[in-house]
Amino acid sequence: MRGQQTPEGVERARLRATAAAFTSLMALAATGLVAGPAVGAPSAGPCALPRTAAHHSLGLDTWNGAYPKPVRSLDAVMIFLSFPDSPPLTSPDELAADYFPGTSDFFRRASYGRFTLRPHAQREWTRMPKASTAYAIQRDWDARKRTAYLRDAIAAANRTVDFSRYDIVYLVADPDAPGVDSDATKVVNLEHPLTVDGKEIRRVVTVFERHPPDRNVLAHETGHVFDLPDLYHRPMDGKGDWDTHVGDWDVMGSQFGLAPEPFGWHKWKLGWLERRQVTCVQGPGTRLFSLEPLAAAPVAGGTVGNRLAVVRTGTGTALAIEARGSTGNDQDTCTEGVLIYRVRNEAASGDGPIEVVDTHPRTEACRERSVYPPLADAPLGVGETFTVPGEGARVEVADRSTAGVWTVKVTVPAES
Repeated sequence: MRGQQTPEGVERARLRATAAAFTSLMALAATGLVAGPAVGAPSAGPCALPRTAAHHSLGLDTWNGAYPKPVRSLDAVMIFLSFPDSPPLTSPDELAADYFPGTSDFFRRASYGRFTLRPHAQREWTRMPKASTAYAIQRDWDARKRTAYLRDAIAAANRTVDFSRYDIVYLVADPDAPGVDSDATKVVNLEHPLTVDGKEIRRVVTVFERHPPDRNVLAHETGHVFDLPDLYHRPMDGKGDWDTHVGDWDVMGSQFGLAPEPFGWHKWKLGWLERRQVTCVQGPGTRLFSLEPLAAAPVAGGTVGNRLAVVRTGTGTALAIEARGSTGNDQDTCTEGVLIYRVRNEAASGDGPIEVVDTHPRTEACRERSVYPPLADAPLGVGETFTVPGEGARVEVADRSTAGVWTVKVTVPAES
């Protein structure tokens, strides 16, 4: 019979187990993750693109089981990391207030109340064993340095945190430490899950933001935890405009966007829209339908009406159509109207899986506020018609009711 371990002995055993697990993961932390198992078809239909092996594929006929699906309450632990080379100038409570309840409110509105993000912020600093400069933190991080950071952070936090209680892990570095680079905030996926306290950790959100942080930055990073892709365009040399694909539309394009509400396609993928709330336009001909503003709260009784229309344009492509108005997460939008965008299921995160169609290519709007003014006036207004280049589909905005519901006519030509 083994002798009883003291609490300190238990703690040391846990730390040894954590360190051993991380040692086996050296250099295996990556920003990509292989396609996971298919789980349940989320209201698929003829307009739902199939999921592919692309990282964060926007195919939605099945769910990637390697990611938690945000259709229930999920618990997130927020751990604050300090370093021996820099006494913190802020408190964990102050930093937690930078992100919550704002991030939870964002997802509550975006999901129409179907998803609750429950934060559990630690009240004390977790001390890292090395100076902040020792980890060489930067946007394109050396894999070994990044793995060492994760190993040390999880081991240090495991003294006080029971990871088995949480679905999401946020590691927040002291923003004033000299080695912390605010451009390095990202989700790190692990090719092989790490088991700590009996819980598999597949990915960690590493936060290196300033205080106060970029607006909606945690909502953007949390979107990756739910298998949503980056929608921005990253210039090859790191210079130039990053927002040419979607502009202000959707938080996965820019956390600074004026209209950060997730696209209707994303909501369909996440389970926040059901098939009955998506109009599927099939075959040639003309279809007339109504669209409620995407970011509008459900009417009394929690009813959500039609929020998205889809025109299938190929085996892996589609046109999506939705109404955007100044309400909810979009209350600061530059323009209102009917937005059109292309979706590609084989385009990986950062490779343009969604591209907004500019229906006013000769003009721009909100130059002083927009992240990309040429797309700020992309939506169509009442009485306007636009034929999508390369697709031939014609979209006409016929009306907008006093309640804010848009009437849209879509004409798909016969194949030549």
